[in-house]
Amino acid sequence: MSTFAQSLNEQVGYEFAASQQYIAIAAYYDAQTLPQLAAHFYRQAVEERNHAMMMVQYLLDAGEEVRVPGVDAPQAGFADAVAPVSLALAQEKRVTAQIVDLVKLARESGELVGEQFLHWFLQEQREEVASMTDLLAVIERGKDNLLLVEEHLGRAAGGENPLEAGAPPAAGGAL
Repeated sequence: MSTFAQSLNEQVGYEFAASQQYIAIAAYYDAQTLPQLAAHFYRQAVEERNHAMMMVQYLLDAGEEVRVPGVDAPQAGFADAVAPVSLALAQEKRVTAQIVDLVKLARESGELVGEQFLHWFLQEQREEVASMTDLLAVIERGKDNLLLVEEHLGRAAGGENPLEAGAPPAAGGAL
């Protein structure tokens, strides 16, 4: 197995770990009766899972062995409503650095198709860090009245009821 394929398999684990962390964050907000925040992180969990599946599909298409690593349990308890978003932002920044390192490895290894594949993830990570930075600013401002944060997320979602919204399509097909 090439070093690039081995590193991409490791990234699959990081993406699944991120998905589980987002589920834990969503469950925290769900338990606090904050459905907009919960829905936001449930969607993020599906998105991270889909990222892992895109990488799995790339490895299969490249004729590489797929080794899905296990992941550690996510953090489930938080000091306050701001802490989960702060953790999520740190996670997005960490994943961005991991993708950057993968791009560098692909380039150094002459894995040009792999490098091209990862460019989508670079763009996605830029958007994710920006989005989570904005959400952190909103929740820090609204921490004394989380219903204002809920209202903000409701407006940002276009008024959709997060309890009625279907899951986004999964990489490779619907869930």
